Amino acid sequence: MTFALPHKSATAASLNPAPSFIKNRIESIDVLRGLIMIIMALDHTRDFFHGQAYTDDPLNLDTTTPVLYVTRWITHFCAPTFALLSGTSIYLQGVRKSRRELSLFLLKRGLWLIVAEVLLIAPADTFTLFNPITLAVFWSLGISMVFMAGLTWLPFRAILSLGLAIVLGHNLLDAVEQAPGFTSGFWWALFHGGSHRVFEYAPDRVINVLYPFFPWLGLMMLGYCLGRLFAPAVSATKRQRWLVYLGAGAIGLFVGLRLLNEYGDPFPWSVREDGLTTLFSFLKVHKYPPSLLYMCITVGPGLLGLALLENVHNRVTGVLRTYGRTAFFYYTLHFYLLHTLRMIVFFAAGHTMTEADKSLQTIPMRFVLPGDGGYSLGVVYLIWIAVVASLYPLCRWYDAYKTTHEEQWWLSYL
Repeated sequence: MTFALPHKSATAASLNPAPSFIKNRIESIDVLRGLIMIIMALDHTRDFFHGQAYTDDPLNLDTTTPVLYVTRWITHFCAPTFALLSGTSIYLQGVRKSRRELSLFLLKRGLWLIVAEVLLIAPADTFTLFNPITLAVFWSLGISMVFMAGLTWLPFRAILSLGLAIVLGHNLLDAVEQAPGFTSGFWWALFHGGSHRVFEYAPDRVINVLYPFFPWLGLMMLGYCLGRLFAPAVSATKRQRWLVYLGAGAIGLFVGLRLLNEYGDPFPWSVREDGLTTLFSFLKVHKYPPSLLYMCITVGPGLLGLALLENVHNRVTGVLRTYGRTAFFYYTLHFYLLHTLRMIVFFAAGHTMTEADKSLQTIPMRFVLPGDGGYSLGVVYLIWIAVVASLYPLCRWYDAYKTTHEEQWWLSYL
């Protein structure tokens, strides 16, 4: 069976979806985006408040617990799903904009996200400016959008082919990085990573490259191509069927390649002392940069979730949709709220500003002392729920504001 979708050369009328279609389309995407935003906050809450957050890797199979492992592992779904959906949103923006308008919008929004990473998000981690500068999610999304500003001028099949080549093939660069004597410089770290990620840009000031952009760009390109499934000419039944095919295919590719243990992730799995730990080893995949297998096992379930959520409409999905529609607003606020709470706990425990400055020299978070003053995982979960719930009224207000002030151009950048 073949699957035909309308080409970009279709008439303008055929590319203008009916209002009901727009509503359904955006709701399913935003509900999934909202869900991953909530899950993402769990990982950041653990970073700020868990007693073992900076004393050991929660995925260290020799020291972790099942609950801690799962708490960290489930948050792997957030960044790749968000990057994929960002690409899908770009395609849907192209339905309403000319190619020139889309390209200019992506260029400006991409640059804005890079600036926001440096001036808004990095300071939320450190409560200081420019030291360290951590290039993380917003940086990778922003620079990918800058590239997409040019790539959207290419034919659809070219974007699909390039996206597949990057996602499927970028792990070939692992051999380069693992070669004896290889040291990743700054530009290579921005591109694909490597073992060296911290670079001094001035005396006692560093840049931490956490998210190399190349694999994330490939994923965004595939998300852009996924947008064709949401074209007006595609029925909901066909769209859901293909989302299931693609999601199951990604999971199947993960299982097949992981069993071979030869390609797709720089760290092979091994048989461990018991079945559960062996499963954890099998599922432990590389995020920095995101390996092919990392993307398969996270994006695959995300696609299945998209297929499922299109037919689910209730109070829960309404709440998730609100978080999804205000992702930038929510993301920024939750970081500052978490760090403010952590600062209060830090000083309440009798620590000083001198200790806070010293902690910043150890890890890129002020008011966090590794192994000192942290809480159990149960308390972390309670703080996570409280923070997410407390932000809902603000997100609901902001969502309503955006809806009733569509003439405000700057809202499209938030």
